Amino acid sequence: MTDQVELPQISVEELKRVREEGTPHVLLDVREEHEWKFARIEGARLLPLSRLARELTAALPADLTPDSRIIVQCHHGVRSAQVTAWLRQLGFKNAFNLTGGIDEWSLRIDPGVPRY
Repeated sequence: MTDQVELPQISVEELKRVREEGTPHVLLDVREEHEWKFARIEGARLLPLSRLARELTAALPADLTPDSRIIVQCHHGVRSAQVTAWLRQLGFKNAFNLTGGIDEWSLRIDPGVPRY
């Protein structure tokens, strides 16, 4: 039996606090462009999972460093969990999955963000 490491998560409330306090971070949205056009969290950077799958590390923003605080989001948190785990394997020790994704953000933080 192997030990599984629990994936670091961040709640939408914690993300809101990080943003309000101006804590340096990168909000990486791994949804596809059509999803991004419909609804997004202001300030997020789009990096579709499909692009990551093709280009791997070449697709990552050049300004990311192993010390960057990266919060990865998608629609509900599944795709972003995959990307967060991958980033951590690459040495990005401050990568976190946004629990519940943009859907949770819309429900609990900003109802002005459309749900789909």
